[in-house]
Amino acid sequence: MSELNTLPQSNNSADLDAASTSVKRLADKVQLITEAVKNLHLNRTQLEGKIEDAQKRIQHILSRLPDQSDGRQMNLLGEAIPPNNIEDDSEPTTH
Repeated sequence: MSELNTLPQSNNSADLDAASTSVKRLADKVQLITEAVKNLHLNRTQLEGKIEDAQKRIQHILSRLPDQSDGRQMNLLGEAIPPNNIEDDSEPTTH
């Protein structure tokens, strides 16, 4: 009555090999998922940085806006604007 029921040796070895193969396959999938999560986290961090930079640029542009009562032309991009010569009021030619 104290006898244990054991599987035959040939089936036990095959079962262990199948289990080992399944564990290896699962470990590989977990590794791939872990790498994907790390990549997603890195991408999110980079995008958050880009968004923050864009928000700073927008805030800088908005801070340069004149009051609503100011009717002057504004240069939001900081590019050089050629002076408006009153004597030369004609349109530039393309020839």
